[in-house]
Amino acid sequence: MAYASVCALVALLLGLAIGGPTIAQIRARGLGKSYSGEEPEAYAGKAGTPTMGGIIFALPVIVVAVPIGISRDSDVALPVLAMTAAAVLGAVDDLQTLVGRQKLGGHEPWFWAVKWVALVGIGVAVAAWLYFHLGLRDVRVPHFGAYSLGAAYLPLTVAIFVVATSGAVITDGMDGLMAGVSLIAYLAYAVIAFHQGQEGLAALALSVSGATAAFLWFNAYPARVFMGEVGTYFLAVGLIVTAFMTGWWLLLPVIAVVYFAEGLSDVIQIAYFKATKGKRFFRMAPIHYHFQLGGWAETQVVVRFSIVGFAGALAGIALSMTD
Repeated sequence: MAYASVCALVALLLGLAIGGPTIAQIRARGLGKSYSGEEPEAYAGKAGTPTMGGIIFALPVIVVAVPIGISRDSDVALPVLAMTAAAVLGAVDDLQTLVGRQKLGGHEPWFWAVKWVALVGIGVAVAAWLYFHLGLRDVRVPHFGAYSLGAAYLPLTVAIFVVATSGAVITDGMDGLMAGVSLIAYLAYAVIAFHQGQEGLAALALSVSGATAAFLWFNAYPARVFMGEVGTYFLAVGLIVTAFMTGWWLLLPVIAVVYFAEGLSDVIQIAYFKATKGKRFFRMAPIHYHFQLGGWAETQVVVRFSIVGFAGALAGIALSMTD
């Protein structure tokens, strides 16, 4: 545990060290987030805020994981490679939604198709590594133990990976929200991994928590920088792969309850809108905007969602240790 804690501390300190210079470089290159019109009107004032700040936590995690984590536990290479690939995908998305690029906005059919193909490709690679290299076949059910899924593990893993990632990335949208709930969820899986003797994986999860805490220094309200898709994809994919490596991917909706609620709210909103020919189930989706438009301040939404995420993390840890 000492080793994992040191890795997390190093990642945190590196994130704090590079945060200011990174924001300055992002600002100098004009990498500011545009206002898409899909958020409440109050967010128009945030247009131009430096984005792609996920680099602030992605780089420290990679720096810690490659020379320290992978050399100690080669299995850590899977989440690191998946997170890096996802970050590249997110960076391409970010570049389409900068100030001055509103005409594209990242929402054209061809661009969505490219993103989905790339995301499915990463999911297939992850599933194949888990199945063929790590020999994972099981789903673990609290109290009842592990059940082998056989070859069905492969398509199921790809499907969960794509759906869960797509749902998780929309959690971003308020200062400190995605970073805060992700930090908590990673801590939960770090505890689970350590309890199972997966020290390398626990060290990686703790390192992500540490680096994300450093990012929160700059992303806390009012945010000096947004993580962008480069950050959301990095965090979402890393958590999902970590969950599969522990075998407790069935607990993702519990431990990452905020991710789950955000994605589900979007699905409900779209389905209800189409079924009722224009009516809305929520004031606005994803659900964090619903509460804000209902009278909660942005900071209240972030803190209360983080509390819900903490409760989910505690419940997930307890369930994973239920005999």
